[in-house]
Amino acid sequence: MSANLLKETGPREVFCGLTSIVWLHRRMPDAFFLVVGSRTCAHLIQSAAGVMIFAEPRFGTAILSERDLAGLADAHEELDRVCCELLQRRPEIRTLFLVGSCPSEVIKLDLARAAERLNEELQGRVRVVNYSGSGIETTFTQGEDGALAALVPLLPASDERQLLLVGTLADAVEDRLIHLFGRLGISTIRSLPPRQSTELPAVGPGTTVLLTQPFLTETARLLKHRGATVLTAPFPLGAEGSRRWMEAGAAAFHLPKERVAEVLDPLEERARIALRPHREVLEGKRIFLLPESQLELPLARFLQRECGMELVEVGTPYLNRDQMAEELALLPEGTRVMEGQHVEQQLDRVREHKPDLVVCGMGLANPLEAEGIATKWSIELVFSPIHGIDQAGDLAELFSRPLRRRQLIHPGLHPINPDQPVHA
Repeated sequence: MSANLLKETGPREVFCGLTSIVWLHRRMPDAFFLVVGSRTCAHLIQSAAGVMIFAEPRFGTAILSERDLAGLADAHEELDRVCCELLQRRPEIRTLFLVGSCPSEVIKLDLARAAERLNEELQGRVRVVNYSGSGIETTFTQGEDGALAALVPLLPASDERQLLLVGTLADAVEDRLIHLFGRLGISTIRSLPPRQSTELPAVGPGTTVLLTQPFLTETARLLKHRGATVLTAPFPLGAEGSRRWMEAGAAAFHLPKERVAEVLDPLEERARIALRPHREVLEGKRIFLLPESQLELPLARFLQRECGMELVEVGTPYLNRDQMAEELALLPEGTRVMEGQHVEQQLDRVREHKPDLVVCGMGLANPLEAEGIATKWSIELVFSPIHGIDQAGDLAELFSRPLRRRQLIHPGLHPINPDQPVHA
């Protein structure tokens, strides 16, 4: 391990785990996510999802009133009433997630007991599960970890030899990865979360798990407890990371290296070609990644090794050293990796080093832009289809785009090829 691992604590600037509902509800159209929280929670999700008030989204908020918060009303009775009204109105719901928030946790509302009670009343017509999306101690991607961890105890048992891809991906990206693994010779491939919440994959000693996202720590732990083998590999971001990720899966199934090379070599070469115009923009530029999504380490590895960027500092909200061992090993000697956050101190270091690009949350982006520092919203990296070899060029474009835009606004800052198109 060559990185310089550091840690700091203090005031943080992150979205809460409720934000993950925005991509989870799209993944499982027969599920509904009911946040038990405040009007602030409702406004947050509404704004993040961009859903108009008269639409029929697959999420909502059971708003805790002042009477609930003061203990003057029975919050459990009110929650039961809201759930029954919801299920009567939306009979297509097959799984109901009760999602805890900061307000519900502050008043110690026991959503696990509520889920158990509702499951008894519904008698199998709808499955009710619960998890915490509170932002008190979590970052926004950990909401998905909580949701998937809540599903793991419900997975059927099986000894079947299979590959399980864990983590939400865009459907087209997942289809492509499954197709490629099939070409390599793996016949049984399943996903968690599934595309229908009622079609949960089985798990057991024959299950080999490849994590598609680096923030699924608790889910991985529970899958190991169920007997699955969780592989350690670089994550599938960029051509190199995606290839090593797929090679780890192929090695676990003892597939011939010749077949792996036959399938992946042409794809990697095509990815290198797609990366070239973006590398011309990014090479030699200095980047500072603030902690937000837990994607920071794989992104830093990709940007340094495949795009030629210089890493000033790589922040991450949490660091699972075992799960991230392969990523850490690929970073340049002495790379400053900061676990946790003291936002004021990190902003001081940003101003001191004056990087060409900062990856950060939306709340910090505008102030930094006003100070003349180009930024990239970290949340955009979660919503965009960036996984896999085929997406390497698209991933690089997300970082070259703000530098191109800045060059147009402030000519002379960085020389950029004028023949390359600029996408706003």
